Amino acid sequence: MTTITAFIGRVRASWPWLICAAGMVIALQAAWIPVKAQVAQIMLEDAFDRSLTDGAARKPWPWADTAPLGKITAHRLGVSEIVLSGASGEAMAFGPAAIADGGSSGVTILAAHRDTHFRFIKDLKAGDELSLQRVDGSIARYRVAGFETVRWDEFGYPANGHAGLLALATCYPFGTDTPGPLRRVVWAELLI
Repeated sequence: MTTITAFIGRVRASWPWLICAAGMVIALQAAWIPVKAQVAQIMLEDAFDRSLTDGAARKPWPWADTAPLGKITAHRLGVSEIVLSGASGEAMAFGPAAIADGGSSGVTILAAHRDTHFRFIKDLKAGDELSLQRVDGSIARYRVAGFETVRWDEFGYPANGHAGLLALATCYPFGTDTPGPLRRVVWAELLI
């Protein structure tokens, strides 16, 4: 019985240490996500800078399923975000993603999450200047022309004849993380 009693005594004495160790593991897991997000942004900036040297999209890390296509800047707000290829959920976890890149319709559509990379949309105003620098070094300047709130399944854009439109789309309303059907769209026109 003495051995069992001694074992129980050691376990009781260890509880505070076990609780502290468990707390440390939980704290490290919680800290990992923001640290990973910050490191990813540094790597995306580096990949964008490397892409500018020869105009070819460079992956930010070897296993990435996306690459920088450009950088969107809201000048009045002092905000810049790297724009990524492939509008998948994985890409949008790291930055705005290009849904349409100005192809035959001439309309560029970028989408991002309302609580991270497109948080600044709520502070944009008509007349604000935006610029989109692409990895080929070209820079297109836009002026915010208007806003609309639409259901995700009712969003539309001009199919032709409207070259030079930029749409920034994000979930709506702001200030919540509850999923919903609404999207806030910022429309901007190319400056000549």
